[in-house]
Amino acid sequence: MARQATGMQATGTGRTALVLGATGGVGGEMARALAARGWTVRGLRRKPAAEPRSAQGADGIDWIVGDAMNAADVLAAAEGAALIVHAVNPPAYRHWDRLVLPMLDNSIAAARANHARILLPGTVYNYGPDAFPLIPETAAQNPPTRKGAIRVEMERRLHRAVGQGAKLLILRCGDFFGPQAGNNWFSQGLLTPGKPPVRINQPGRPGVGHQWAYLPDVAETAMRLLDREAELGDDAMFHMDGHWDADGGGMVAAVARALGKPGLPVRRMPWWAVRLGGLAVPLLREIGEMRYLWQRPVRLDNRRLLAFLGEEPRTPLDIAVRRTLAGLGHLPAQPADGPEPDRTLFGSHRHQDQPSDQVGFG
Repeated sequence: MARQATGMQATGTGRTALVLGATGGVGGEMARALAARGWTVRGLRRKPAAEPRSAQGADGIDWIVGDAMNAADVLAAAEGAALIVHAVNPPAYRHWDRLVLPMLDNSIAAARANHARILLPGTVYNYGPDAFPLIPETAAQNPPTRKGAIRVEMERRLHRAVGQGAKLLILRCGDFFGPQAGNNWFSQGLLTPGKPPVRINQPGRPGVGHQWAYLPDVAETAMRLLDREAELGDDAMFHMDGHWDADGGGMVAAVARALGKPGLPVRRMPWWAVRLGGLAVPLLREIGEMRYLWQRPVRLDNRRLLAFLGEEPRTPLDIAVRRTLAGLGHLPAQPADGPEPDRTLFGSHRHQDQPSDQVGFG
């Protein structure tokens, strides 16, 4: 059963992690991967679990009742932790601009108190067209959107915290998808939420490439980086390549194949309806603000990651899509994610389709 975030003792192993956002797609994937790696994992949640459970549930997460907006709750939950995964967003994206930075400040304060590393799943929202089409870790961050500007400020505060006792790892990815990925372009954009797939929406222009990140691969990449903690340095940032859809049609075709409906209609995303709906629905407003990322090829350059790890884990696209659709209830349950042979590896060479000059909604 979940417990209050007070009076906890450190494990003494240096392998304790606090995951903020563990009930969500990104945080949940990270939490499960950490537990599988032998970490003691704490998850902070606002309400007790609906079902009674032991102090450490079957998912390997020690659930703690607390609020990421409450500095004392976060500090208590992080006691003795070597890692804080910051993957939390306000519920339903309400008041995102007012709540995101205070949440992050609480994580930073807890990391400083414990000399812990913060792991932040980064997004492409930090960048504007001046950084396109191929974005290295050193690219200038000049976002054209309000949300992007907040993301830039988040990372500015994190980098500043490195000089104040915390450590940092930013792992930046394309658009998330996965069996338990929550709100994202795959489940909310390509498909119609809560309805059987009768068509696929295409958000981008025909022929424009787009980058996707399968969450189990993101978590596995993060674990391999954390396995080499001593080599990371105090302020580390890496970009993933994930699944690069060179013409914007690859993901649509993979969805149709997985559903066994190669003739499934494809329609252009009705952006006018998104803009209209955004007047009343915060999530649609967030979606509409990111349209610019679908109008030009935007690709993260993973050469630094390849140089450090030697390879990037990647589950084959058709397997990843089938598992994602099964998680959304559109297909029968698929086998659980695992290491090879389900995952292939990007070697240290440049992909042939990668131009020489070339992130969930949160």
